[in-house]
Amino acid sequence: MATNSETTDAPAAEQAPSAFSLLGGEQAVRTLVDRFYDLMDLEPEFAGIRQLHPESLDGSRDKLFWFLCGWLGGPDHYIERFGHPRLRARHLPFAIASDERDQWLRCMAWAMQDTGVPQALQERLMQAFFQTADWMRNRAG
Repeated sequence: MATNSETTDAPAAEQAPSAFSLLGGEQAVRTLVDRFYDLMDLEPEFAGIRQLHPESLDGSRDKLFWFLCGWLGGPDHYIERFGHPRLRARHLPFAIASDERDQWLRCMAWAMQDTGVPQALQERLMQAFFQTADWMRNRAG
């Protein structure tokens, strides 16, 4: 039987770093979110999703930043402020079909490229983003 000091001195099981850590923490998430919304505002190909947002994107920027921090494995800023994200319910008032899903994904992919997210992490995140964005669809098309 191991003594107490033997069990506490044993190395802890190694955990894979979170996407939040791999991305670079809060500053990197903020940079990514800001680039995402800058592109949404600037690029005509994202007009469909831009029109779903208010004129000022400040609140949207903050909410996505807070959400992504927790979703990526960092601090739960969104939950601390608003409770469970209830993503699908919060997006039901907006017409989201495949076109809107694809615009959101393209905008995020572009933002990740522009902000220097490593390719392997981009691929990992795009798979997860696709699953979430596809789940947000609430209209045919």
